[in-house]
Amino acid sequence: MIEIPLQIIELENENFHILIEGNFHDGTSACWIIDTGASKTVLDSNLTQFYENVEADSQEDYQSAGINQGMLDTTVGKILSLRFGDLNITNQKVALIDLNHVNDIYEKYTPYKISGLLGGDILMQYKCLIDYERKLIIFQNF
Repeated sequence: MIEIPLQIIELENENFHILIEGNFHDGTSACWIIDTGASKTVLDSNLTQFYENVEADSQEDYQSAGINQGMLDTTVGKILSLRFGDLNITNQKVALIDLNHVNDIYEKYTPYKISGLLGGDILMQYKCLIDYERKLIIFQNF
């Protein structure tokens, strides 16, 4: 079991987001929104140094719908290495989406720059539990 601290931030009144901090393979910090409603993990397509483009197993698997936005332009990439504490995730397929609009919002309210959204694929694979009281995410399967 690996426990990682979370940041729970309130962007607006009663509008909470859960953030986890990690590192890419070269040690660069990466801040991720934990998105329990996202089926796939998403990486900011502008972070080209941290992924390689790959073919999708199925294009439908990596289509992303945004609320009030319709279908977003999505490609598929593979993160070479992403570390959360002692957990090292390698060769993870992700949806690649331009997250500038997300970072524009975060810039107004927080000091965080968002690298991506940690989605249900990783949360299920590692049997993650979110402990709101202790502000921890617990990776049970690694």
